[in-house]
Amino acid sequence: MRLGSLRGRFLLAILLWVMVGIGGIWYSSVRLFTGHVESQYHEELEVHVRELGGLTSLDAQGRPHLARPLSDPRYAEPLSGFYWQITRPGFGTLKSPSMTRGELDYDIAHSPSILHRVANGPTGPAIVYGFIREAPGGPPLHFVIATDERHLQRIISAFTRELTVWLALLALALLASGLAIITFGLRPFNQLSRAIDALRKGERRRIDGRYPDEIEAVVSDLNAYIDRNAEIVERGRVEASSLAHSLRTPLAVITDEAERLLERGQSDAAKVFLDQSGRMQRQIDYHLARVRSGGSKAGMRPQARLAEVLPPLLDAMRRCHPGKRFVAAHSADATLAMDEDDLSEILSNLLDNAGKWAASEVRITFAQGGSGERLLIEDDGPGLAPENHEAVFGVGHTGSDGNGGSGLGLAISRAIARDYGGDVQIGSAAAGSGACLVLLLP
Repeated sequence: MRLGSLRGRFLLAILLWVMVGIGGIWYSSVRLFTGHVESQYHEELEVHVRELGGLTSLDAQGRPHLARPLSDPRYAEPLSGFYWQITRPGFGTLKSPSMTRGELDYDIAHSPSILHRVANGPTGPAIVYGFIREAPGGPPLHFVIATDERHLQRIISAFTRELTVWLALLALALLASGLAIITFGLRPFNQLSRAIDALRKGERRRIDGRYPDEIEAVVSDLNAYIDRNAEIVERGRVEASSLAHSLRTPLAVITDEAERLLERGQSDAAKVFLDQSGRMQRQIDYHLARVRSGGSKAGMRPQARLAEVLPPLLDAMRRCHPGKRFVAAHSADATLAMDEDDLSEILSNLLDNAGKWAASEVRITFAQGGSGERLLIEDDGPGLAPENHEAVFGVGHTGSDGNGGSGLGLAISRAIARDYGGDVQIGSAAAGSGACLVLLLP
């Protein structure tokens, strides 16, 4: 899932929103709960220290005396983390039963108002509350009460862990539902992508199916564009054929007049007319073949099966070139990404060229790999010098040994192949003699 796709962008937006939302809920919940628990603890300690002061009296010697134990039994459990202490300097100290070791700093209580701070207690850091009360005939009483901070932290930590687990599960549920919504919402785009791919491959002529209103307008415009484009292409072919037909008649007249001039002995003028007429005819045939090519049918890429296209061509070549063998080697399901008529046009030109130059045999092989499809047509003829490999594809180029030809076949074949993003190339045959024509398609 790439970030450049709509699905990737939507999922990233949902992920960021869930992280911000869940993170904000987690932070605010922990802060609120912590503040609530701390406030509750502080209120409880303030109540207990006031209770401690109310239960304390002095005996006949001026020493502090507790009328009864505090109402909270935790102050009676040894090292429970809940402690109190009453100190009157010079008259002794009274401690809670829970404080079996250590003591509290009574200087914390230095004001008639209740003050608090975090200080060291008998079993670790503690929240300490204290105040003083004046006593007759001597120093004041220092009342100090404390609770280990670990009790408060334990409650906060337990809440934080449980909250984290539940919010993590909620985040996963939100992400899963977001992904499901994205998948369902973008399903029409996947359908449209498959329809366009089928259109490009030539499996369909239009984009079919039902789409949401937001996409239906685009589909309708695309179908209208496809129909219009096909109409323009077809009209262009008809017009080109009509133009070629209308030019052939005056061209035939010019050629006939040139031959008459040649019969009358005006050879220079006649040769010029005949040469130019032949060039015009080749150009007409070449461009007419280009127009008939289906390689530019709105980007469609149909599939042509060799098993259907090749056999009738081989039969025709055996009749045109008697005494020469045409051997094909390819799998039964071999296909090329090309219109059948265009493939037939290319192969007829390449096979005819190979048949003219072959000594006894023409071999056709098909190969398919990561770089594309390759159709090789090899002959056992004299071959071609490397410096002439490109020259043979020029319009009007013919061999010099009298084999004849219009010089259009290879040029037309290459032009059609390039319409499909491929090419036609020539090289030496694998056997070492002869030429090899190669049809390349991506």
